[in-house]
Amino acid sequence: MTAVTQRAPQPPPVTTLSRDDARRMALRAQGLLGAPDRRAGVRGVLRHLGAVQLDTISVLARSHELVPYARLGAVGRSAVEAAYWTTAPSDAPAARPHSFEYWSHAACILPIEEWPHFAFRRRALRAKGHRWHIMEDSDRSCAAVLDRLTADGPLTTSELGGGRNGGEWWDWSETKIAVEWLLDTGQVVCTERRAWKRVYDLAERAVPEALLHDDLDDTECLRRLVAQAGAAMGVATRADLADYHRLKAEQVDAVVADSGLVPVEVEGWGKPAWADPAALAAPPRGRHRTTLLSPFDSLIWDRPRTERIFGFTHRLEAYVPRPRRVHGYFAMPLLAGGRLMGRVDPAREGTTLVARQVSLQGPKAVAPMARALREAADWVGCDAVRVDRCDDGKLAAALHSELTHMSD
Repeated sequence: MTAVTQRAPQPPPVTTLSRDDARRMALRAQGLLGAPDRRAGVRGVLRHLGAVQLDTISVLARSHELVPYARLGAVGRSAVEAAYWTTAPSDAPAARPHSFEYWSHAACILPIEEWPHFAFRRRALRAKGHRWHIMEDSDRSCAAVLDRLTADGPLTTSELGGGRNGGEWWDWSETKIAVEWLLDTGQVVCTERRAWKRVYDLAERAVPEALLHDDLDDTECLRRLVAQAGAAMGVATRADLADYHRLKAEQVDAVVADSGLVPVEVEGWGKPAWADPAALAAPPRGRHRTTLLSPFDSLIWDRPRTERIFGFTHRLEAYVPRPRRVHGYFAMPLLAGGRLMGRVDPAREGTTLVARQVSLQGPKAVAPMARALREAADWVGCDAVRVDRCDDGKLAAALHSELTHMSD
């Protein structure tokens, strides 16, 4: 494995950006400023972002559905799933998946073209020998899983024999440990989820032959991922670049100077930054999207970056005990006019979208929140919107009025 320890010196900035410059660059880089590329669709969004996070929580929809919705509008939910997971027709000479699932920022859907660039992570896991669980007999258990997949084709954990020993969710069966280890190290790949279950297949069968290799050394893998993160963020600090694909700071330091990103200064950031030269070459212009964002949207993955760019503190409270929640279980930030202007904790009751708790940053946020709620309701098949609570009485009345006017 290639060691990556050398720290690159920080060259002088090529330009100074204002806070607003950086904010608009970040929005455009994330596909939230300017005309959406509808022809490229969901797959285009995935390629542009480089990673779309998966999560088990489903409120309006699952997070990986909310991400393209925020950028493209009301694309059909079944079309979203098909765009991520479908492969070539069964009578085609070879499978050609569009994506695979692996560890990036978290468990993410990734463009299949990025398979070779995660070789560094597969090698690191192999060198460690385990991730969360240790098998009783790794050789026997892994061989059994590979034999089943070879004989029977793609299978879920249940089809392989079951995921748990009967205890808590983390009490994995030997089969589950084995197949996840094979996924971690690249012998097995997930190119589909079926009813939210991973479908495992042999990497040699599922990944296109031209991509099925770990030939790239760590430096080349990291250089590509840093460059991709920089392009997906527009402008970023070293910590931002590291967080996007969960790299180490020293890994970023070792390759950033050769990544194609250029050093810049951003007013008020107080830290060196790097920008995508393509983002610098074309000033960001166009229409701002008004939408609700998944708490797992890559625009707001990193809390310090979100606070630095938008002056907005974002925290997922799904895992916070109910009495300690401030904004609700699955509070979705409101993006409007290039700003984060509030948030809502949504739910569904039949065909009613329920805004269980709404927070608004002033009167200017009322109309955008009403539009975002109405659009989200239409997207998930709800014909009514109800607001249960709002943190400001006057704004609550204005929001009710706006929603009533829109439904007339």
